[in-house]
Amino acid sequence: MSVLHAIRALFATIYDAVMHMTGDDGFALASHVALSSLLALFPFLIFVAALTGFLGMSDLADRIAMLLFDAWPEQVARPIAREIEVVLTQPRGDILTFGIVAALWFASNGVEALRVALNRAYGVAETRGYLFLRLQALLLVLFGTFVLISFALLIIVAPLVWQAAIAHAPLLEPFTARLNLSRYVIASLLTFGGLFAAHALLPAGRRRILDMLPGVAATLVLWLVSGAAFGAWLAGFANYVSTYAGLAGVMTALVFLYLISICFVFGGELNAAILRRRARRAARPA
Repeated sequence: MSVLHAIRALFATIYDAVMHMTGDDGFALASHVALSSLLALFPFLIFVAALTGFLGMSDLADRIAMLLFDAWPEQVARPIAREIEVVLTQPRGDILTFGIVAALWFASNGVEALRVALNRAYGVAETRGYLFLRLQALLLVLFGTFVLISFALLIIVAPLVWQAAIAHAPLLEPFTARLNLSRYVIASLLTFGGLFAAHALLPAGRRRILDMLPGVAATLVLWLVSGAAFGAWLAGFANYVSTYAGLAGVMTALVFLYLISICFVFGGELNAAILRRRARRAARPA
């Protein structure tokens, strides 16, 4: 296959993905995912704060929140982080009460929004029962919570281990700056793993890892580009304060989540477009 033909095939696949995304109401679904994600964020962090408080690690919730917001533009993360700090500084030992169970339930709604978007993108009909789907969403929230706690503990322990290693081997000192990037590497790994889990578990049917990889990679690249572009636009042009007054922080976060939700839905549509292209090629006479 020539380079020109490969480029044409790439653009044809992207065009197919965009056209199907428009026909599948992908942009409307992205707004649903964005709003559901924002509404699920606070209940999720309330549950995390309650769980870490119950385990005797009350200050760990702040580190988990920082880990979640590391990939956000500063102009978006700052106002939301202030509200999150207010939420997380409230003592919560009521992990088994109705309030925390409700928080866990509302947090799982964000997972259900992702499921609807991916089912539409892959063009599959949901055949699993409601109870199974809701239980899966709850288990994914629980699993994600424990993964975040584990990685946050790793971030705490790693510098202590590194300092002990430097004390015994001073030659390691020049590599300290690289270790400081560990939280960004961890955030990237969490994002990459979370995207794969979403594409593999949430929509109906089964897909191979290679079938999911293009959409996951495209979503990550588009997230980086859109995050940088949106941050630069906020810094140079946008003035949400004069438009939305006290709601400026929430509206900024909602617009940002809408952008990354579009990227997420496009990732599913891109995978579906590639699968359609493969099917057409396989159906052609030899």
